[in-house]
Amino acid sequence: MSDPRGFMKYERKDNPFRPIGERIKDFNELEDELDEKERRKQAARCMNCGVAHCHHGIFFDGRLVGGCPNDNLIPEWNDLVSLEQDRMAFDRLTKTNPLAEFTGLVCPAPCELSCNEALNGQGITIRNNEHFIIEKGFANGWVKDQGKPVQKNGLKVAVIGSGPAGLAAAWRLTQLGYSVSVYEKADRPGGLLMYGIPNMKLPKEMVARRVKIMEELGVLFHLQTEVGVDVTLEELKSEYLRVLVCIGAEKPRDLPVNGRNLGGIEFAVDFLAQVTRDLLAGKQNLQQTLKGKNVLVVGGGDTGNDCIGTAVRLGAASIYQVDNHPEPLLKRKPDNPWPEYPRVKKVGYGQAEAQEVFNQRITEYERTVIGFTGSNGQVKHAQLAVVKNHEPEQRVKKTLPVDLVLLAMGFAGPRDDMLDNFEIQATDPHSRHDYSTNDEQVFIAGDARRGSSLVIWAFNEGKLAAQALAESLKTGTAVL
Repeated sequence: MSDPRGFMKYERKDNPFRPIGERIKDFNELEDELDEKERRKQAARCMNCGVAHCHHGIFFDGRLVGGCPNDNLIPEWNDLVSLEQDRMAFDRLTKTNPLAEFTGLVCPAPCELSCNEALNGQGITIRNNEHFIIEKGFANGWVKDQGKPVQKNGLKVAVIGSGPAGLAAAWRLTQLGYSVSVYEKADRPGGLLMYGIPNMKLPKEMVARRVKIMEELGVLFHLQTEVGVDVTLEELKSEYLRVLVCIGAEKPRDLPVNGRNLGGIEFAVDFLAQVTRDLLAGKQNLQQTLKGKNVLVVGGGDTGNDCIGTAVRLGAASIYQVDNHPEPLLKRKPDNPWPEYPRVKKVGYGQAEAQEVFNQRITEYERTVIGFTGSNGQVKHAQLAVVKNHEPEQRVKKTLPVDLVLLAMGFAGPRDDMLDNFEIQATDPHSRHDYSTNDEQVFIAGDARRGSSLVIWAFNEGKLAAQALAESLKTGTAVL
């Protein structure tokens, strides 16, 4: 390592968030960059320890509890950044994660909290360092060079879906020499990266930049083309040697209560997608869209936090959030030891913004909605109840005036009609190595296979599924 005492000499510094009063006035990126000298100091804080917990996924009972599920080579590229060996750092980073411009912004970075230095400190700034490396790659043309295959093999494969898993698979298949066509039902590529994550967390020009390079490398994107509607799976199977299904887990959990059919009650993902469409279309006065409106967010996860941050920027008159889980503790419990990801209370960027704007706490825990009332077909009030032992009481605790309700309760899996229409099933959805289905010509990866999870999981699945698909064709193409 470049500096064995780096973690003792330099304090941790994250990329700073822009001041709340400034950033809520636009949809620009939340974070500013540290200068390059300081970033290299942050990389030098990595001990390159011989028993690193950061880079390898830590599993318990089959579930990830810490570390990186993609097995990124974190100590290696941290050391290289500190030594100003940026091309080598880029090569080590992208050997496991070629799409690091996305994880460098939106990943919750379980690796940092499993870092050995986090046992008695705050851990290393891995996510920010990752972002620094990949941006060096774009600035120097290394990204496109890395995507070029050694030799094209003339074999055609199709990928259904251009979300995180689909993009990762298409990138890897292109590297391995295949001619790749991606089928996307939306008007722009990117899936969750384009329409599920707000622009302030992930600027859409970053998605467009990656897609442009992929197109230059020969990937064909068929937009507004829904497989099962505009083209059948059988037609794809007749044209392509293999088909990889990466349709995500876009079936949102619903709230089946009285009044659910009233206008003004939307799924969070639909709301966030429409705001992004309006932003990309240059809609005027976008930040006045919710002026005078009372907004209720149902759900306490990252998507709920994104809804809050978006509603603040749209000028909402009030924002209230209910979470049916108990309020997290401020410190770890004994059954949640390091290096597991800490199950402790976090204040998201959107929650922090709303609390400052409205000067009050906006989130109530162990609360849910048991009914809605309205007039003229529009929601006007939400009836809230206490949740005990994971079940809501049927007694109304509070009635809240609302004009817009956003259901952000996670996803139940892929759309039922999609996989049913395809008549495919994953051979082993719990395996980390088997991406096959009951149809030998069709593979499956990402959230569609294993359920809703982190973006880095989807990248991992897409990459490994691409390699499994290539192996099934027995082309003799070397795995890089």
